Amino acid sequence: MTGRVYLVGAGPGSPDLMTLRAAEVLRRADVVFHDSLVHPGTLAFAVSAEKIAVGKRSGRRSTAQKFINKRLVDAARKHAVVVRLKGGDPLLFGRAQEEIDALRRAGVDLEIVPGVTAATAAAAELGVSLTRRGLSRHVVFVTPRAGQGERGNDWAASVLAADTAVVYMGAGLARAMCAELVGRGKPPGTPVAVVENASLPDRRMLFGTLAQLPALAHRTGDGPAVVIVGEVLKDALALREPEFAEEIEALLKRG
Repeated sequence: MTGRVYLVGAGPGSPDLMTLRAAEVLRRADVVFHDSLVHPGTLAFAVSAEKIAVGKRSGRRSTAQKFINKRLVDAARKHAVVVRLKGGDPLLFGRAQEEIDALRRAGVDLEIVPGVTAATAAAAELGVSLTRRGLSRHVVFVTPRAGQGERGNDWAASVLAADTAVVYMGAGLARAMCAELVGRGKPPGTPVAVVENASLPDRRMLFGTLAQLPALAHRTGDGPAVVIVGEVLKDALALREPEFAEEIEALLKRG
C-alpha cells in the first residue's frame, strides 16, 4: 500500500466547527469520499482532491457499505492521502468500524480524526448542558434504527435508565418512540427538544414534552435532527412555550 486513509469527522454542519486537524488533512487530500450531509464549505477545504459522494440517508437509495469499503482500499493503492469524510464524529453512528476492519484486513494504513458530534452541537444551540450536578450524571446516545437484517436493539431501556438521552436518527420514528417510552413508564410530561440542522443558519429548535414529541417532529424538515430527552431541559421549557403551540395541540387531537 502506498497511501493512508483518514476517517475524518466533518462536525455537525457548520464548516467552522471542523477541527484544525480535519482541515489540514482535507487540504492535503488526493481524493475525498464524503457523506451526503457534509457542508459544501467543508468540502471546499479539499482544494486539490477528487470528491466522490457516497452518502447514506435513511429511507433513500444509498451507497452500499461493502462498495465504500472497496473504494477506500482501491484508492489507497493509488493515492497518498485518501479521506473518508463523515458528518459529526466518525465513531458515533457512522459505521466507521466496518471501514476500519476492511482497511486493516487489506493492510491499509489509517488514521481517525474525531469531530464534534450532533449531540453536543444541539445542546450548545439550546444553551443546555447535557450533564448537571445533582440532576443529570449520566447521558446516553442511542438510535432506534436498525439496518436491514440486523437484530433490533433495546434503545428504550437505555433511555429509561439515563438522566439525559440524545436520540440520533429518531425524528422520523417519533410516534413509535413516544409510545414505547410512555408505555414503559416514562412520564408523558418529560421535557424534550428536537434540534434540526444544529450549527447551521437554518437550524430549528422545538421544545415540548414527551407526549408532544410526534407533533414536534412533524414540524421538522429534511435536515438531520436529534431528539434530547430529560429534566435538564426543564428550565428551557419553562422559559419558552412550545413553538407553534396551537398547531401542535391540533395535531395531537387528530392523533
